[in-house]
Amino acid sequence: MDFVFVMSSALLGVGLAMDAFSVSMANGLAEPGMRGRKQWSIAGCFAFFQFLMPLIGWVCVHTVVNVFTGLQRFIPWIALGLLTYIGTKMLIEGVQTRRKGLEPPAVDAGGLVIQGIATSIDALSVGFAIASYGTLEALVCSLIIAAVTLVICLAGVKLGKTLGHFLAGRASILGGIILIAIGISIFVRG
Repeated sequence: MDFVFVMSSALLGVGLAMDAFSVSMANGLAEPGMRGRKQWSIAGCFAFFQFLMPLIGWVCVHTVVNVFTGLQRFIPWIALGLLTYIGTKMLIEGVQTRRKGLEPPAVDAGGLVIQGIATSIDALSVGFAIASYGTLEALVCSLIIAAVTLVICLAGVKLGKTLGHFLAGRASILGGIILIAIGISIFVRG
């Protein structure tokens, strides 16, 4: 493993983490008073799925390529559905809580897992890109992707929190719109 391997893995991580960054920012917007442990939990969840999905793709390439190839066309649909569901829920809750003058509800563990899957499902196809790697190289590449995602998502949550303080009352609505837009973007790119 040389410098080129590390840099290409890191750049792959940056590219894969952009959707997770946006969703992290939306979570920070929705909960401006979020504590440090929850920020780490959000970033850690996205990093975990960005680590796991390329490895699952790599395993699929080496075992069940035909099944995975058939499922690949559904990836944009799955991401669109999951992010639209979470975004719409967040949008509706934001409108309702704003009318009632309440605080918007924070993302729960189930919602976070759905977000993690939705933003990393496209990373399954990275398994094809790293198909020529040995087991150790695929593992290290996935760890680098996860580390990059962790840092980027922590920045996203912090940025969202900062903006959330300025957008009090509207942050959850904006966060929901962002999630729906990300889902549409993944669908259009796919």
